[in-house]
Amino acid sequence: MSSTVKAKAPVKGGSFLIEDVAPSEIFTVEDFSEEQKMIAQTTHDFVVGEVYPAIGEIEHKNFDVIVKLLRKAGELGLLSVDVPEKYGGLGLDKVCSMIVGEKVAINGSFAVTVGGHSGIGSWPIIYFGTEQQKRRYLPKLATGELIAAYALTEPHSGSDALAAKTRAVLSDDGKYYILNGTKMWITNAGFADVFIVFAKVDGEKFSCFIVEKNFPGVSTGKEEHKMGIVGSSTRTLELQDARVPVENLLGEIGRGHVIAFNVLNLGRFKLGAACVGGAKVALKEAISYALERHQFGKPIASFGAIRHKLAEMAIRIYAAESMIYRTAGLIDDAVHSLDPDDSQGILKGIEEFAVECSINKVYGSEMLDYVVDEMVQIYGGYGYSEEYPAARAYRDSRINRIFEGTNEINRMLIPGMLMKRAMKGELPLLQASKKLMDELLSMPMLEEFDDSLLAEERRTVRNAKKVALMISGLAAQKYLDKLSEQQELLMGIADIIMETFAMESMLLRTLKYAQTQGEQEARFRIAATRTFVSDSMDKIEIKARNMIAAISEGDTMRTNLAALKRFVKHTPINTIEARQAIAVKLCEVGRYIF
Repeated sequence: MSSTVKAKAPVKGGSFLIEDVAPSEIFTVEDFSEEQKMIAQTTHDFVVGEVYPAIGEIEHKNFDVIVKLLRKAGELGLLSVDVPEKYGGLGLDKVCSMIVGEKVAINGSFAVTVGGHSGIGSWPIIYFGTEQQKRRYLPKLATGELIAAYALTEPHSGSDALAAKTRAVLSDDGKYYILNGTKMWITNAGFADVFIVFAKVDGEKFSCFIVEKNFPGVSTGKEEHKMGIVGSSTRTLELQDARVPVENLLGEIGRGHVIAFNVLNLGRFKLGAACVGGAKVALKEAISYALERHQFGKPIASFGAIRHKLAEMAIRIYAAESMIYRTAGLIDDAVHSLDPDDSQGILKGIEEFAVECSINKVYGSEMLDYVVDEMVQIYGGYGYSEEYPAARAYRDSRINRIFEGTNEINRMLIPGMLMKRAMKGELPLLQASKKLMDELLSMPMLEEFDDSLLAEERRTVRNAKKVALMISGLAAQKYLDKLSEQQELLMGIADIIMETFAMESMLLRTLKYAQTQGEQEARFRIAATRTFVSDSMDKIEIKARNMIAAISEGDTMRTNLAALKRFVKHTPINTIEARQAIAVKLCEVGRYIF
């Protein structure tokens, strides 16, 4: 960058709570470059032309077909988006990575297989591998010649990954690490060539290793019989005096947690995109069925109750999609000027938005659960039949709330990470909280009349941020360093923060679209945004009232509730009319319309 050009101050992760953001400052789907559109089209053509016709084979665990599809994806470059060019990859941006993650979600089992390979299975080598390790493995991982798996979880250590029992001991001749232990729930284990394995050196130092399936002492168990994603391979990985060359140590001894946590953060980021992709497929199927199914002499898509469902499904997808690509844009902005070989710098840029990654994972997975649940309801009795797509979508969705750290763990991480950054002075949350308290002690100011587009929603989003700061501040004041033990409070705070990020992301995207395309063209997005913001503020109010009751009592509680009332008041809108209009358009087009 020229020294005469003033660089824009980098955005801090979590700063959305305390800063006003202009629509022009966020990245949206409508901002896709020609390269990103090409990746989207290539992936779409592949999944429609190759994956969709093979869903029956995939669901029956025909791993020959799955591996063939993986390698076809590799030929198209879909497995190498994150692999640097010097190692045979495409080295594209994170938006492209999200696009591929979204588009392959036409089938849950195949999406999990791809994610297990090109995501959590490859990222550790991309970001932590030595030059020798990268040259040895990445070119073959990029094409699918080698297939990867990620092995962290053990029978007695799930969310508490650092409690792993797998041990690694250096051999007497110093040439190998001898690994012993069992890893479970390992995606791709039935056909993986390379495993990213975590073990404690000498039973103490949590470390990471690249383990090949042909190394002595390496084997896998039988296939698990799962509730969903049944077409993906899931087995235990058995390590019995497994001999791993010392040069296959990944990263530093005792620093395995750095790899594990960074990879999980990346996984959360990409999982949100896959949930959006799966939800779009489910919505399309639900619309099609609602148009075909007739009751009382007309299609059920003409009934208000069904229209409500279809519209709400689309609205929630729109919110999640807006959040996910906004985050992808933030990450790309943070790393775009870095050398592709600066893997640690890139990781730092991604880690900056760890809060947003957790938000997207939780919100995306719960959005998808809502969408597929309503899909089953729209199908009625047929939704419960395995002969129709609703049953598979319903079963496949459920794992996403467990993958990459359970939603409960991520909910506690969201306020925890924000508080930690505030205490370190990395994010001025404490100053923002103090400013808010000063505002509460002052007389309410009359709102200036504003007749601009979505003015009421912009005011509501600003107030939602104040509610999040208020509740967080009250909880921190009461519990101080013991706040981390108050899990219900932390999860409640996280819900308020997530709704706020969703509201703002959707609002900014709609405003940006309306500015370029006009209000008439944006009318369905405007209706969706007004509906979503109104409903979200109602959810925030209920959650905040419960939090205040848990934090305070008596006169203090009444004072806090009065303060809350100042922020949560908003003018109701006719959400029934808005949803009806959206549903009519959905049925006219036959798919997601935003």
